[in-house]
Amino acid sequence: MAEKSKILIIGGTGYIGKFIVEASAKSGHPTFALVRESTVSDPVKGKLIESFKNSGVILLHGDLYDHESLVKAIKQVDVVISTVGHFQLADQVKIIAAIKEAGNVKRFFPSEFGNDVDRVHAVEPAKSAFATKAQIRRIVEAEGIPYTYVSSNFFAGYFLPTLAQPEATAPPRDKVIILGDGNPKALFNKEDDIGTYTIKAVDDPRTLNKILYIKPSGNTYSFNELVSLWEKKIGKTLEKIYVPEEQVLKNIQEAPIPINVVLAIAHSVFVKGDHTNFEIEPSFGVEASELYPDVKYTTVDEYLNQFV
Repeated sequence: MAEKSKILIIGGTGYIGKFIVEASAKSGHPTFALVRESTVSDPVKGKLIESFKNSGVILLHGDLYDHESLVKAIKQVDVVISTVGHFQLADQVKIIAAIKEAGNVKRFFPSEFGNDVDRVHAVEPAKSAFATKAQIRRIVEAEGIPYTYVSSNFFAGYFLPTLAQPEATAPPRDKVIILGDGNPKALFNKEDDIGTYTIKAVDDPRTLNKILYIKPSGNTYSFNELVSLWEKKIGKTLEKIYVPEEQVLKNIQEAPIPINVVLAIAHSVFVKGDHTNFEIEPSFGVEASELYPDVKYTTVDEYLNQFV
């Protein structure tokens, strides 16, 4: 067995970042997290950082906006995984510059973890966010940096607890709002599983310079199928309110930030079907549950049980 790559996660205290840090540490990869001095003293993130340390994660002090600290951190590892948030997507050019200077990185995973941004039909403001991610891909490719792009579609923890109902805090018990006709299929993956699949891809030659799609069959549901699964679980029929596409588009334009972003992403997925409206070609992509059948992922069906 070859030695496991050393992994640096940038953005490790963020929403998806912490799951990737945990998965990396658990799988026995020497795991490093880049943290700012200010993050360590933050009451919430400080706790998270303590738990990282307890899992054996090595903390490297540094900052996305401090080139020297980035280069120094990157020189200690083989693989860099970026999980920076929405507002820092464009700033990943700084990571790319540091990777180029360090010269030792075997693979870079830019911050993706959503739709395949090269295959989307989105409106603003989601369109710009997707375009930024696509632009980062093009720069990575132009610089000749070995990469894997993880397209993990929807985070289960973000959409399933409310059944993707806007501004709700629990899944619906009486009526449910469905965007479009409810037929395009979408994917909902548990965050821990996204972490597991991402780390499995790190040293896998099959995922090199490819998109890793996380599309297990047990997590593929149209909105209508999701609603009927939920109805079975609670033993009652919900009133269904279908919102036609032109109304969805109007709502996006009128909604405040960040609701407009969430709505525009939902439009891309639930109305346009952007998770599933293309075939994965071996030339550009591979599918995680096919590559790693040993991973026991949490299905949507199992995930929803906690809310019944």
